[in-house]
Amino acid sequence: MHRTRTALIAGASGLVGSHLLLMLLQSDRYSQVISVGRRELAIIHPKLDQQIVDFDNLKKSASELAADDVFCCLGTTIKKAGTKEAFYKVDHTYVTQLAEITLRRNATQFLVVSAMGADASSRIFYNRVKGEMERDIQALGFTSLHIFRPALLLGEREEHRTGEEISARIMKPLSVLMIGPMRKYRPIKAETVASAMLHAAAQDQKGDKVYLSDEIERLGH
Repeated sequence: MHRTRTALIAGASGLVGSHLLLMLLQSDRYSQVISVGRRELAIIHPKLDQQIVDFDNLKKSASELAADDVFCCLGTTIKKAGTKEAFYKVDHTYVTQLAEITLRRNATQFLVVSAMGADASSRIFYNRVKGEMERDIQALGFTSLHIFRPALLLGEREEHRTGEEISARIMKPLSVLMIGPMRKYRPIKAETVASAMLHAAAQDQKGDKVYLSDEIERLGH
């Protein structure tokens, strides 16, 4: 049996992260789970170490960010962030800085939630930011990097995202018609994404891997 490891999760209060945190705490693979966030979560567990950090000054907390496997579920929307610049800071800067710091602290695996359509050369701002994030983390040289590109996420969020809620109501009944090459566009449960991330980490595979939404669906079941 492999040794128990330390997991670090950023974004544990979010849609995917909240499911993933519970899975990490239940997993025999990890003896310690470090949650990194702006505020304390309403959960107590003997494995859980909550680190309250200032993402604008993440290097200040570097000594507390040592882990084997790092799970990044950080993300926002332009509407919630308020400006494109603020969105970029959350979805690119915070994510890449976390990757840089944890790599220096000897993390071997980095698993990150990106988005369908991520492309550093895209004319669509959202897709371009996600693509640039992927590109910049790939350049760091993790032993193992897993990038997850889910389609529309299904689940109950703490905050309301009207556009996503409307899209989910429209897309969910149509998903059964999305077969063959269209399967990757099916809406996917946040819990399934979380399960896929945990499963991928357990493989201990070297190199970079990008999972499209239909692959995430298969891996998460």
